[in-house]
Amino acid sequence: MDIHDKQRKAVSLISGGLDSLLATKAMLEQGIHVEGINFFTGFCVEGHTHAIRKKDKAKPKRNNALWVAEQLGIKLHIIDIVDEYKDVVINPKHGYGANLNPCLDCKIFMVNKAKQWMMENDFDFMITGEVIGQRPMSQRKETMPIIANESGADDLLLRPLCAKNLPATKPELENWIDREKLYGFSGRSRKPQIALANHWGFDEYAQPAGGCCFLTDPNYSDKLKDLWQNRGDKYYELDDIMLLKTGRHLRPKKNFKLIIAREEGETRFMEGYKNKFIWLKTASCAGPLTLMDGNDISADDIELAARITARYSQGRDEECVTIATGTRSKAFTEFDIKPMLANEIQALWYL
Repeated sequence: MDIHDKQRKAVSLISGGLDSLLATKAMLEQGIHVEGINFFTGFCVEGHTHAIRKKDKAKPKRNNALWVAEQLGIKLHIIDIVDEYKDVVINPKHGYGANLNPCLDCKIFMVNKAKQWMMENDFDFMITGEVIGQRPMSQRKETMPIIANESGADDLLLRPLCAKNLPATKPELENWIDREKLYGFSGRSRKPQIALANHWGFDEYAQPAGGCCFLTDPNYSDKLKDLWQNRGDKYYELDDIMLLKTGRHLRPKKNFKLIIAREEGETRFMEGYKNKFIWLKTASCAGPLTLMDGNDISADDIELAARITARYSQGRDEECVTIATGTRSKAFTEFDIKPMLANEIQALWYL
């Protein structure tokens, strides 16, 4: 081990998943002082839609990164990078994965940000929970050096779970940590990690399907592509990416799309956006809140949106449903409308 008495300090990139939990624990086991860092991009899966939908009520409503920090007894720094991260999503140097996930550029960006934090706070090195072969885009043996080099982290980046499959880093060469106590995991199997978790007494941990980012989700990516295509510009705000996670999205006409709440929780959540969009809500019966996102919206467009909203209400089989509609600058008005028929709504373009 380190021949000096100084306790070495490492910053760990904490996603909230099992790998970052184990990588951090491996360093704590070697007497390293570890603090976690978690970057908020706006595209994080946890803590958003499942927190407002009844169908997901069995899922724990927690921030998994904070939960990991609590399990390990370490300090966690949550850093908002929403604005800085836009260029990674819009102009990824290394391209996208299967969907709109810029995984390699994302990892380079986050490791670079962690390196900056490390230098500013007088830490010695950084760790991640990466495992060779686990992710097809960013966690391959040939991409590991790219991340270290292009982020500027170089040999100060240690991957404890697969370190024995990679060249030794400065923390190992300088005997800050014992390389023999690191691991040589590889591939997509989770069995070695689960066994290690059991060994250390962790019987609960997050297992996000497809990663922890909405950009890996094909449905979400399709909605983002539609947003860019119809705005004519690859651009987004935080409100855009939050609403892409919420409701049923339809584009009845090229100049506008509808966001229709699927249940009461989404309706309440979307109430906060009524001052930004034209909105519609059934007044004569229970039904969803609908937001209209578009340009040059006409009276005919509003009528079409009203018929669709009525179709998703409890008055779908009635002759007429009363719809309330309004905007930020105009008090709401009410009118009666015939709900759209089943065969008509089936022909619409769902996102």
